[in-house]
Amino acid sequence: MARIEEVEETHVVPPVRSAAKKKAEPTPSSKPSPTGTLTKYYLALYNFLSSLAWLYVLFLTLQHLLTPNPHSPTDSLLERLSTTYNAVGHQTALVQSAAAMEVLHAATGLVRSPISTTVVQVWSRYQLVWGVAYVFIEAQTTPFYATMVLSWSITEVIRYTHYTLTLLSVPSSVLLYLRYTTFYLLYPTGAGSEAFVIRATLPASPGLYEPGDWLRAMFFVAWWPGLALMMMHMQAQRSKALGSGKKKAKTE
Repeated sequence: MARIEEVEETHVVPPVRSAAKKKAEPTPSSKPSPTGTLTKYYLALYNFLSSLAWLYVLFLTLQHLLTPNPHSPTDSLLERLSTTYNAVGHQTALVQSAAAMEVLHAATGLVRSPISTTVVQVWSRYQLVWGVAYVFIEAQTTPFYATMVLSWSITEVIRYTHYTLTLLSVPSSVLLYLRYTTFYLLYPTGAGSEAFVIRATLPASPGLYEPGDWLRAMFFVAWWPGLALMMMHMQAQRSKALGSGKKKAKTE
């Protein structure tokens, strides 16, 4: 499912606090993230490479969708949407697999992302690329696979680029705005496409369902309330991230 963004920069190492402040403040129950320069630049490099990888997936997807196939007498956009997996399926799976590093980052305290949330987000994407799209030809040939990858790649290019620049202390207000605005379009198209990719693998009649089919059917049903919750969460996060400047201006 689409990622739940946190208003705190979960990929940004928190600033070092003075010794006086440390003594005055209570010790937090959670382990603090390392604040070393090496950690900061490692995370910047990871996010930079991730943004490039997703940009590559986005480029391949757009190239496939926008380039007519001269060898196909019935070439159409719908046909290209239905054959997107052949063009970017393996690349998408490999790039998404690299997100396992984010679980490691959260588990070791390199970032402030909750480990449980990170595991769920990465696992859901793994299930889609390896447990669904890689296994079922129906998932590979549905047009929703193309819209899913488009939504993922655009979202991740914005997200990882934003993290990279923030870590390097050159944050972009444009990227911040895009990060907390594009979800209005990309979450419904992304999570909605994910659900219909799963739906494409189900038999036409419930009477033909096997245990694995029932499990995927439950995922399909659960995707929609999950999307609604994510949209409400992101709306609240957007107000915090983009509304703070307006609130400060009113108080000055």
